Amino acid sequence: MNDQHIDLLSQLDSLMTERHRADLAEVDRLPTLEVLRLMNAEDQGVAAAVGRCLPELAAAVDAVAERIGRGGRLVYAGAGTAGRLGVLDASECPPTFNSPPGQVIGLIAGGPDAVVTAVEGAEDRPELAAQDLARIGLTAADAVVGISASGRTPYAIGAVETARRAGAMTIALACNPGSALGHAAEIAIEVAVGPEFLTGSTRLKAGTAQKLVLNMLSTVVMIRLGKTFGNLMVDLRATNDKLRARSRRIVALATGADDAAVEQALAATGGEVKNAILVILGAVDGPTAARLLDHADGRLRDALQQV
Repeated sequence: MNDQHIDLLSQLDSLMTERHRADLAEVDRLPTLEVLRLMNAEDQGVAAAVGRCLPELAAAVDAVAERIGRGGRLVYAGAGTAGRLGVLDASECPPTFNSPPGQVIGLIAGGPDAVVTAVEGAEDRPELAAQDLARIGLTAADAVVGISASGRTPYAIGAVETARRAGAMTIALACNPGSALGHAAEIAIEVAVGPEFLTGSTRLKAGTAQKLVLNMLSTVVMIRLGKTFGNLMVDLRATNDKLRARSRRIVALATGADDAAVEQALAATGGEVKNAILVILGAVDGPTAARLLDHADGRLRDALQQV
């Protein structure tokens, strides 16, 4: 065994997410229901661990919202499960919040193929992160979130270091306190979920924690940007029958209007939910609603105050 392998083993031994749970050493001999109960019990602490990181998460939300508000982008960068979760969160923003294409971007070590197939060795190459960020034209206006359960993945660290040199906002999302990734970033969100049910399988509790944090980060950023009205997705993009039905329901919930009035408002605004709500609550026509929202930078509450 060479010195590099010995050093790697030493690093893994020091990571909370890699620790072995001796009390679970006989888990494969237990009845299925008992195994599931044990696994479920492990998951119970994930949300609480995320809760302990809310101050750092709030700082990240405000920093990202400020960057996007002046034309920047939110970029996720990770490898394996962490990278896939970033890609997933980025892909869900346009249909949920009608965010412009490219405003939220997910980068994964090894490129798009790595979303469905492991690309061996890609996570160990920080230069790939620099190349991926150069390809999307990273600027100082952007915010980059490096995602790594261990907090030591070279690709994620490389992304954060490259972004910081470019003047972009940098955030770390890891599951080990005091991680190298956390030290590299301006804001460190380190969710201490503890050892995994299966030793080192960070798609489990660590992956769940990362999904929760990314849900919160992108959702509250969009709330801060005026993409919601209360808890209603008023910037929803209706691209199929289900979403068109949801659009009608959102307008009805926001206004209390009957079906006929909702349909009339949506017809007058080309199906734009936010505009239709303003038509009803502001008693204005479609073009006026569009103009008011444009002047209010898309914020429905601000537009209503102009009526």
